[in-house]
Amino acid sequence: MPKAFWISTYRAVNDPVKVAAYAQLAGPALVANGARFLARGEPTKVYELGLAQRTVLVEFDSIEQAMAAHDSAAYQAALVALGDGADRDIRIIEGL
Repeated sequence: MPKAFWISTYRAVNDPVKVAAYAQLAGPALVANGARFLARGEPTKVYELGLAQRTVLVEFDSIEQAMAAHDSAAYQAALVALGDGADRDIRIIEGL
């Protein structure tokens, strides 16, 4: 079964306090659902049409596990804490 990768980019941070509250809840919620954080932070370098946005890369054992993590009650509580604190793009893609 192919692994899954959750890629989150932050287009804008509107409220750093809300983002911090989200992070305190989201990390443990995702790890409890099998997440392994591979990278997070600002890009060292961007090329072509790349944007210098905070990016988070998370690995899961499967697409189903990644989607279940997102839909879990604990992660949904993290999203409530985030509210309008950031404009983000989250993608879950299947690994090779």
